[in-house]
Formats: sequence, C-alpha cells, structure tokens
Amino acid sequence: MAEEHGKARVVILTESYRVKGEIELVAGARVTDYMIDAKSFIAVTNAEVWDLEGRKILTAPFLNVSRAHVLVLAPD
Repeated sequence: MAEEHGKARVVILTESYRVKGEIELVAGARVTDYMIDAKSFIAVTNAEVWDLEGRKILTAPFLNVSRAHVLVLAPD
C-alpha cells in the first residue's frame, strides 16, 4: 500500500537567504518529523528565494536546499 503525501508551505532561513515554498510530507507527519528524517538536501517546490533585505532573487519550480545551511525551517 502506497503512503499518502501532502504539501506543507514552509519558510527556510539560511545565513544569507529566506526560501519560501512547499515540502512534501507523509500524511500525518509534522515539519519536525521531516527535518529529523531529512538527508543532505531539502527538496522545495514552488520556491521563492529572497535576500535578507527583502529582494526576491529567484523563483523556481524545484530547488534543493542544503540541510547544512538551514538555520530555521518553519511552517508558513
């Protein structure tokens, strides 16, 4: 039986950027659960990348964010 998945809107803060987008969660999972199980990269869809001054740098349908650079990941 296949697991059901859902999307969660998140904000990811790094030292230099703010990334807004969606991550795919297993049904019933929390964002915290996602981070515990995350590998080296976090897959973000419908991504927007902003600098710390509030300027939009880019948008992309898919973006990998290095887990090592994540300072904060929070629901949006």
